[in-house]
Amino acid sequence: MERLRIVMLGLSITSSWGNGHATTYRGLVRELVKRGHDVLFLERDVPWYADNRDLPRPPFGRTVLYDSVKSLRKRYTRTVREADLVIVGSYVPDGVAVGDWVLAEARGVRAFYDIDTPVTLAKLARGEHEYLEPAQIARYDLYLSFTGGPTLRRLEREFKSPCARALYCSFDPGLYFPQSHRIEWDLGYMGTYSADRQPKLDELLVKPARRWRAGRFAIAGPQYPHHLRWPANVEYTPHLAPKEHRAFYNRQRYALNITRADMVAAGWSPSVRLFEAAACATPIISDCWAGIDTLFEPGREILLATSVDDVLQVLRDVTDAERVSIGRRARERVLAEHTAAHRARELESHACNLLDRANAA
Repeated sequence: MERLRIVMLGLSITSSWGNGHATTYRGLVRELVKRGHDVLFLERDVPWYADNRDLPRPPFGRTVLYDSVKSLRKRYTRTVREADLVIVGSYVPDGVAVGDWVLAEARGVRAFYDIDTPVTLAKLARGEHEYLEPAQIARYDLYLSFTGGPTLRRLEREFKSPCARALYCSFDPGLYFPQSHRIEWDLGYMGTYSADRQPKLDELLVKPARRWRAGRFAIAGPQYPHHLRWPANVEYTPHLAPKEHRAFYNRQRYALNITRADMVAAGWSPSVRLFEAAACATPIISDCWAGIDTLFEPGREILLATSVDDVLQVLRDVTDAERVSIGRRARERVLAEHTAAHRARELESHACNLLDRANAA
């Protein structure tokens, strides 16, 4: 395999505080470097992440912080021109300007990596173009999407993307695996506060906690409003660094997965927490959305719930032997299909196919 020169411009790789982008980029860059590629990650230096960096100097590839689009142009135009693959991610500050610069200067494959595809498309429908303009989609050679299924066809038909491909989130098997821990909670949930997710969190965790006082529950994630009052049997933690995620999953009987409304509407939008929990062999109770059955087999590898009664039936009635079996089967599935190494190979394949096609033209 030919060594690729890759430039990525993403929201953050140095801080996982309040975003799921960092862990995705970390795994992808690490595995690309392992495969022999040269990767430069460019991150806008903003106060929020500067004050909350849990990996200030990633030990893979090269990470550089920049302070403005002007400085990007001044320092990295030549690098972008010489790269085989340049990727601009969703939610990059001044992403439209960054994208225009990449589209004008890059000579290799120009890709947009949308870690928030349904949210992005909903924003475009409202006329909000903070990091992507509709016209740019047709100009990017490759649209990489956290969402698969019909959304890919929509990107190609409606927005004229020349090549839309799924590049789902992933997990690192070296970080997420089963461990012996004392079980502290019957059901745990990890995720940043989102107003559109909160009703499901109330239905699938808070209400079960209120109805089953003997049960033990946990919620971890930042930005929850101070006025929220959790039941006494719900333990709340404002933030867990990635190094603490494995222990969190391994200390619960079940992990709860809840999906944002835009992603439920689009379907085929797994979250990174889904794969991380499965990798720890922690059985998952998830909300329902189209495409989830293409990732896990319901009833054997994952359990689906729509109501408080569904959750309580699982927590109270499923035997420990079956619970363990569900978690084991889910772990086998993600190890076979959803590691960061799988994503690096997929990205490499997409880029090389487009480079070969350009060279043959």
